Amino acid sequence: MRVSVVQHSTRRWRARRRRVLWAGGKVLVTLGVVLLLLVVHQLWWTNRQAREGAERRVKALEREWGASGAEDEDRIIDSGTSPEASEEPRAPEPPPAAPSTTTRSASRPAPSLAYAILTIPRLDLRVPVAEGISKPDVLNKGYAGHYPGTQQPGRAGNFALAGHRNTHGEPFRYVNRLDDGDEILVETRDAVYTYAVDQTVPQTSARDTGVLRPVPRSLVHPARGYRDPGYYLTLTTCTPEYTSTYRLVVWGKLISMRPR
Repeated sequence: MRVSVVQHSTRRWRARRRRVLWAGGKVLVTLGVVLLLLVVHQLWWTNRQAREGAERRVKALEREWGASGAEDEDRIIDSGTSPEASEEPRAPEPPPAAPSTTTRSASRPAPSLAYAILTIPRLDLRVPVAEGISKPDVLNKGYAGHYPGTQQPGRAGNFALAGHRNTHGEPFRYVNRLDDGDEILVETRDAVYTYAVDQTVPQTSARDTGVLRPVPRSLVHPARGYRDPGYYLTLTTCTPEYTSTYRLVVWGKLISMRPR
């Protein structure tokens, strides 16, 4: 009977191979866990954190504006005049074709300052609007960011906003669901401006700066946009979802304004 002889070098090689496979398996499992945690952080934790922060900021703005309004009323009462007598004459709501420009003008907000509230009833969305489009200081907080150099709400020209479509609160995730006529409200300390969705560009280049012009018009899709001056709102976000290759654009026109 033959007895198989296993050389020591063969045993060492097999043991080394097992150790390498075991170590490689542990590395792959560790990498998988790390990747899973990163996905959870991006898709769940950043959304939760940003949404909670945005909700707190909306409530803080409402309290601030409410306190300011109460102080104005107290001053009126202390002066011995009635609120009706103390209010400045107000123009009626502007017609859709020619909105009024007699609102109190606001100076340019400080960078990253939240100074307005964007509400889209169809999407059950209500988020702060901050000056600028910085990711760490504005967009990653779940805010809508105002493009510097574009107009302020309710003013002649183009009031343009950016927002994340995915992660960090993803406020603009479902703007592709907006239809013509859907209302978009922008509230400031002084007034509430109502815009109506008018046009959509499902996909354009990230460098399509024409969509941000005072009279917005796509440079990539010249048939999309406007030719005449007006009171416009622009919403921009990334598309397709989970990428930043292209931009989705929604345009609206100002249809009404009412003082707060």
